[in-house]
Amino acid sequence: MKAVVYEAFSAPPQIRQVPDPTPEAHGVVVKVMATGVCRSDWHGWMGHDPDIALPHVPGHELAGIVEAVGKDVQKWRVGDRVTVPFVGGCGTCPECYSGNHQVCDSQFQPGFTHWGSFAQYVAIHQADINLVALPETLDFATAASLGCRFVTSFRAVVDQGKASAGQWVAVHGCGGVGLSAIMIANAVGANVVAIDISQEKLRLARELGAIATVNAAEVANVPEAVIEVTRGGAHVSLDALGHPITCFNSISNLRKRGKHVQVGLMLAENSTPAIPMSKVIAHELEILGSHGMQAYRYGAMLDMVQTGKLTPEKLVGQRINLEQSIEALMAMDRFQGVGVTVVTEF
Repeated sequence: MKAVVYEAFSAPPQIRQVPDPTPEAHGVVVKVMATGVCRSDWHGWMGHDPDIALPHVPGHELAGIVEAVGKDVQKWRVGDRVTVPFVGGCGTCPECYSGNHQVCDSQFQPGFTHWGSFAQYVAIHQADINLVALPETLDFATAASLGCRFVTSFRAVVDQGKASAGQWVAVHGCGGVGLSAIMIANAVGANVVAIDISQEKLRLARELGAIATVNAAEVANVPEAVIEVTRGGAHVSLDALGHPITCFNSISNLRKRGKHVQVGLMLAENSTPAIPMSKVIAHELEILGSHGMQAYRYGAMLDMVQTGKLTPEKLVGQRINLEQSIEALMAMDRFQGVGVTVVTEF
């Protein structure tokens, strides 16, 4: 098969012909019809993820068609249209038994623990608990855009933040994660404040449901600006970027007993941000993480997509081919694009 391969961290990847994957007894092979280009892939390429062994094929936001099925798989057949969470569970550890596959003790991640979806085919393990059936009405590019950013935001807003109608939700960073969170929070009836340094991204944030925006490049104090807009602070605030400044601002702009949800990855030199812990204590704030979403929770989200309450297709930006994904991957840390870039030609 054709795949994007890098043999050294931070070195330009190349298009190569590599062996086709074969399914494990409990797994399947998926023919990739679309795959998102995510900043998590950039972190992996930079060498920030200890799970990656070289040479490596990146890619974890995927949708496609089941091409081959392992002998022990019960629920899936060749030809099924599927997607998959970017974190897969083993199904047998205590976390999986409790329903928390997203923090499985033996989790796997395509594009990190094994070769990913910047390729014509990708292997998925433990298919019966990790694959998600796609509605016929959902195109592959939109389905791929759900795989990491959208589902992580859904869990962050709905399951972790428990945002509800009338609450104020602040979203720091209007990339794919942030825009997804804005759309989802708006869909559950929350009032959303979007924070970014790009006017173009803030305009899109308003189109997706933000009722107020704060340009962090133009205000002297972001938390104060959010507190003023929300008349006392956000009930729920997300760092959708993953930077010490946005993390600090997100916690600082909460009202008493508010919830901060860390969605953006904090890796390498950003892994130990400063926390306003005195405010956390005095105001009884909650600090939560959001790491993917279990396959069985996709149903609620997909129902909202099919009824039109969520419109993730609006987040799909540029559609590119596999060759163009190399430059898109290397440029991910420049925050140039608006929306989710998706590879649709292989």
